[in-house]
Amino acid sequence: PCAVAALVGLSFSGAIGLTFLMLGCALEYYGVYWPLFVLIFYFICPIPHFIAKRVGDDSDAASSACRELAYFFTTGIVVSAFGLPIILARVEAIKWGACGLVLAGNAVIFLTILGFFLVFGRGDDFSWEQW
Repeated sequence: PCAVAALVGLSFSGAIGLTFLMLGCALEYYGVYWPLFVLIFYFICPIPHFIAKRVGDDSDAASSACRELAYFFTTGIVVSAFGLPIILARVEAIKWGACGLVLAGNAVIFLTILGFFLVFGRGDDFSWEQW
């Protein structure tokens, strides 16, 4: 029951984040769909974690080079997702209001991804691997 509530909450927050992203693109005042390129960052964000989990050793060490490299790449992906709409607004490809909506959507989506890994990534009896 607790995992189902967490899954419903995560899906709701993901829908809110995507709504912010769509509003930043589809409102008639903004009308430019360039900010949708941040979807690429949403999809590639967990990939370094999955690779590090697969390649890294199974020891319970506090730190490993593979895991730290995955954190570094994930941080670069997240910073790039926040930087893209700012750059697009700076070169006047999108309006600043659309940039704000996309940045709000980014924050919600990345917090949702983090929440997913915190809830389902522990490796206990109920994990994301079952989905």
